[in-house]
Amino acid sequence: MSDEATEEGDEDATPDPDVDEIDAELAAVSERADELASELEAADTEDDLDDVEAHLEDVSEDLEAIEIPEPPEEPDDEDEETPEDPYEEVRDRHEELENDLDDVESGVADQRGPYAEDVIDEVESAAGDVESTRWTEEGREELREVVGIALAEISEILGTSLSLADDEELVDALVETLERVGTEIDEAGLDPDTDAETIDALLETTDELQSGVDDATAWDDLEVREQLRREGFYDVLDHVKDFPPEWHALKVHEKQGNVEMVLLALDSFDSDFMEEHCIEALGRMGDEAAIDPMLQLANRRNTDAIAVLGSIGVADERVVDTLVDYVDGGDLSLRKHTLRALGEIGAPEAVEPVAEQLVDDDPSVRSHAARCLGLLGDTRTIDPLAALLDDDEDDTVRASAAWALRQIGTEDALDAVTQYADDRAYLVQAEAERAEAQLVG
Repeated sequence: MSDEATEEGDEDATPDPDVDEIDAELAAVSERADELASELEAADTEDDLDDVEAHLEDVSEDLEAIEIPEPPEEPDDEDEETPEDPYEEVRDRHEELENDLDDVESGVADQRGPYAEDVIDEVESAAGDVESTRWTEEGREELREVVGIALAEISEILGTSLSLADDEELVDALVETLERVGTEIDEAGLDPDTDAETIDALLETTDELQSGVDDATAWDDLEVREQLRREGFYDVLDHVKDFPPEWHALKVHEKQGNVEMVLLALDSFDSDFMEEHCIEALGRMGDEAAIDPMLQLANRRNTDAIAVLGSIGVADERVVDTLVDYVDGGDLSLRKHTLRALGEIGAPEAVEPVAEQLVDDDPSVRSHAARCLGLLGDTRTIDPLAALLDDDEDDTVRASAAWALRQIGTEDALDAVTQYADDRAYLVQAEAERAEAQLVG
């Protein structure tokens, strides 16, 4: 091929886009992504969330429209060097923005509802479990009771009159009754905004219904229950048939401070419901005996277990080492729970890694990090917290920094807050007034 033909072909080829132009386009999308996150945080109604979702679709389309060349192919010859990739940084930034928009999408989903459909799903799930499980005689009577309680509560909430279906076979009657409950809720036409309290009340009732079904005595439960019975788990009940026995026994053991029995239940039951309530009980009890089992769950990134470790508040070296590993990077919810727990524990070893999060891209992480440092109370963090209060663009973050400085409570820390008495943000003003009162007092 002649040089002339080659030059003509090069002129017809589409030139690669300029890196600076791509970077500018990504910066514009990044700014809109930050605005979306703020809109999501301020959203109060379904209409607000619809607006966020519509804006999210536009921003996502704009991000998708930004074209970045593929990375160069690896050479076949091992002795040849891989060609330089001038688009590596903008490609990484593009991926980070995709993740940020995914977080907004997940946040919209988390904030929506609750919906009447969620209640109906709970009822249908309970009905399916009742129908598909082989029950003992004891379990059938427990089911009769739990469904009866749910019918009474749902009737009161909806202003209707629901009763157990007339059927010779109890399980069939229970399933038919729960199907009618689902229909009744559907026909009520509950709105997620105006009827949110009603839907919440129904969800609470159906959650108890599902937990009651989970805990009713099925044939497969007998071995575990027999083990617990021999361990004395049920001895706190006047009668084992007090419904539901496991949950009620758990409540009594918590009240009596029997942490070993709560841990026995956590270890014995293969039930998400019982695990959740055992962990909640351990969090309220705050007993050091729960550190090891909670640490095992924390090592599997269980945020509820991390919260319990914070409630216990013991600066166990293993606990602190595990939690510090979660401070930087990873799931946002995990990081927030970890920062809160480290603050409650008060571990000095956490000061430096937590302080590094004051410059995180996510304002909620910066806010949680500031509050964690306030609880840790290390005076070395006064200057970075004061800088955060002065410079951060997010007023919630600034208010958290002011709160943290007040918790540290030295004269220097309080002085750094009092100068913001006329701040643009009310929360910062309020912290400044409290700091002034602390100084005077």
